[in-house]
Amino acid sequence: MDDITVGPLDLAARVDDALAVQALAFGLTQDEVNVRRHIVLRHLTSPGARALGATTPEGRLVGFVYGMPNDRTHWWSTVVEPYLRANGHEGWLDDSFVITELHVHPDFQNRRIGRGLITTITDAAEEPRSILSAIDTESPARALYRKLGYRDLARNVVFPSAPRPYAVMGAPLPLRG
Repeated sequence: MDDITVGPLDLAARVDDALAVQALAFGLTQDEVNVRRHIVLRHLTSPGARALGATTPEGRLVGFVYGMPNDRTHWWSTVVEPYLRANGHEGWLDDSFVITELHVHPDFQNRRIGRGLITTITDAAEEPRSILSAIDTESPARALYRKLGYRDLARNVVFPSAPRPYAVMGAPLPLRG
């Protein structure tokens, strides 16, 4: 991570910078970015929600993560719950810290920034475990999550309007080094 600093991020103030990173890392259209802006700002009002950013010495945001303690009434939980229940993992929805989004600008990937963001945010979690969803394909992100101790809890999870299926992964905290 050499010249990149991971630290607290006022995500509401820098939502457009964060979404620009996400758009590049995740291939989002401007319409998708516009929808996600409202979602991010709504998430930040949830109890315990917090964000970290990865910035250059000049203050450029090149990565971010945000998450919150899971709430079974939130949309994400209601979508994944039947998949987790079918696999005997419904209990993971309780006492878990959800990694809602984690993205690193493509020009800054493979520099341990994503690892630094996710381990730093989960190290501060009071919950005994963490859950997240990731596109259900073998990818560098899924490989990183496995190295950190996440395992598949449910696969082929279909989110409305998502073009590809997702996997739900969980790990005990603290994450593996």
